[in-house]
Amino acid sequence: MPNFAPQRRIPATYMRGGTSKGVFFRLEDLPEDARVPGPARDALLLRVIGSPDPYGKHTDGMGGATSSTSKCVIISKSDVPGHDVDYLYGQVAIDSAFVDWSGNCGNLSSAVGPFAIANGLVDPSRVPVNGNCTVRIWQANIGKTILAHVPVGNGEVQETGDFELDGVTFPAAEIVLEFLDPSDDEGEGGSMFPTGNVLDTLDVPGVGALPATMITAGIPTVFVNAADIGFNGTELQPAINEDKATLARMEAIRVAGALRMGLIGTAQEAATRQHTPKVAFVAPPATYAASSGKRIDAADIDLNVRALSMGKLHHAMMGTASVAIATAAAVPGTVVNLAAGGGTRGAVRFGHPSGTLRVGADVQQVDGQWVVTKAVMSRSARVLMEGTVRVPRD
Repeated sequence: MPNFAPQRRIPATYMRGGTSKGVFFRLEDLPEDARVPGPARDALLLRVIGSPDPYGKHTDGMGGATSSTSKCVIISKSDVPGHDVDYLYGQVAIDSAFVDWSGNCGNLSSAVGPFAIANGLVDPSRVPVNGNCTVRIWQANIGKTILAHVPVGNGEVQETGDFELDGVTFPAAEIVLEFLDPSDDEGEGGSMFPTGNVLDTLDVPGVGALPATMITAGIPTVFVNAADIGFNGTELQPAINEDKATLARMEAIRVAGALRMGLIGTAQEAATRQHTPKVAFVAPPATYAASSGKRIDAADIDLNVRALSMGKLHHAMMGTASVAIATAAAVPGTVVNLAAGGGTRGAVRFGHPSGTLRVGADVQQVDGQWVVTKAVMSRSARVLMEGTVRVPRD
């Protein structure tokens, strides 16, 4: 009988952050060959999640077979001055052997502060017995600062509360996130609008010419009007995700935007950069029923937004895309701003498939270019399980 090696046991925490879930690791707990970027780290995380899975179920792993639940996070004490922890995020593909490190997860950002406090990665002198602890996070994927204001009770992270987040079934404690200077400053123009324009005409093969806003705040995102691609902006997941032709058109828009933004050099490179950019479509306020059946009234929102992640319509809204929405809404003339009614807007409440979300951003013009200094939103987080994850040694 063959002698197979026992599985590795690796300390890990399974956490919900916002409307996402992921497996969290301390860097020091990873096997030595996975403590540095490279094939060994990617192979480990793929096996943890259960990818690649041709069945698309993640039955043999910790993943949930959606872009919102196929995620891993690595946390370590930070060497960056003025920060408590480094936060590295990996978006794990479902049906291919690929981990995308090109961007951040805004939802899981809300779980980083609680994880850091609970695992002793924040100076205990900075953690109050009761109150809020501000955890200073260095987002290592994109080199940006996030401030997480984490509630603490009796010296421990407070997870339970009455804050309700559409897309999450149960209430929890509110965590306020501040994304500082969230523009990625990538692309041709070196600004948060890589093309140099707040509104462009994007030529998409097989689709046509579309008015579009391309922005790098939060995460590189391509915004188009729902009406221009045959939608009304109130669609739920089945209307998009069960239509292969629609998904192909949305991917064509994403690829065209990535090329125009200078994120890739050829269309073929888009396959190796699945996490970014995102593509989203916007529409003026309209009443609809959310995926839970909850009625969302047009009078209660400023606009509707639907966004795709890893090739599928997201069940709610990605946190980083929410930063992009907040920023684009604040800049007059973008498709997001126009869908919301135009004018100057420091905050908006938008409708998404699971409900609504309020986000805000501070923007200003400097030397003729728009810059964003901060975006703010509220999320919640909770430990679902902690202990060790087991991984075959192959």
